[in-house]
Amino acid sequence: MTGRDFLILCVCCFLWGANLAMTRWAIADLGVDPLFFAGTRFLIVAVLLFPFLRPIPKNLGTLALISLLIGSLNFGLLFVGLGLSEVSAAAVVGQLGVPISTLMSMIFLGEEVRWRRWLGIGLAFVGVIIIAFNPNSFSLSVGLLFVLGAAVLGSAGGIIMKKMEKMETLRLQAWIALFSFGPVFALSALFETQQISGYVAAGWKAWGASLFAAIAVTIVAHGMFYTLLKRYEISLLSPLCLMTPLWGVALGVGLLGEPFTVRFLIGGTISLLGVLVIALRPNTMMPEAALGKKASSGES
Repeated sequence: MTGRDFLILCVCCFLWGANLAMTRWAIADLGVDPLFFAGTRFLIVAVLLFPFLRPIPKNLGTLALISLLIGSLNFGLLFVGLGLSEVSAAAVVGQLGVPISTLMSMIFLGEEVRWRRWLGIGLAFVGVIIIAFNPNSFSLSVGLLFVLGAAVLGSAGGIIMKKMEKMETLRLQAWIALFSFGPVFALSALFETQQISGYVAAGWKAWGASLFAAIAVTIVAHGMFYTLLKRYEISLLSPLCLMTPLWGVALGVGLLGEPFTVRFLIGGTISLLGVLVIALRPNTMMPEAALGKKASSGES
């Protein structure tokens, strides 16, 4: 990989990690409702990428289902989870999309998983359990359960997408956004109150966070990343993408003042080591499984 392309990948990972911290900040500190915040992001993307909707895809029903899984429900659960948990922990738990995608490719696509990847899958889940389980109260973090649910739905969407015709990145993002903002706003109307007034009251900071998520993360970062996918093997990119949770942890601790405990250090190290083991082993049926939600345009 050239130095220029490595720098591009670093920027992508930084933007993805920074967006986790910014989303947590907007929801927890500015008081923006998480589902409404997710809906505004999709709406902005849909408006900006409207020219890329043509030509109309053949399988709109399948694309709508994929959008529901990796768009509306994935981001809805993720943002609710970020409002209830720390960025650093959510950044690590979100990486369970990698082992979950591997398991789903084994079940639905016939992928053969040998002992090294089974070891990686085990390590990834054990590490997350260490992070999420509070031995003092014998309870699991509810917020991290939402993040885990988001990872499951994002992986399911990636499996379905595997069977659909390939689309250009911006065209895919445009259709996912178009199909996603309505359901998320509907969920917001059901479960949230005074979300519009709260968003307006948060002022330019909340609006800037929405624009950052829509433009810098969804359009720019994903556009650059898929350019790299055309140049390099997934086996090279996937281990390097572990910079994303590292940025999430660093920004959560450094900017938001989140605690960095020994339990988190042990659990995070074990989990990310497991993800790395999986990423280094090729997936013959679904190579993009090693990228987690990035494979389905569902990175946060």
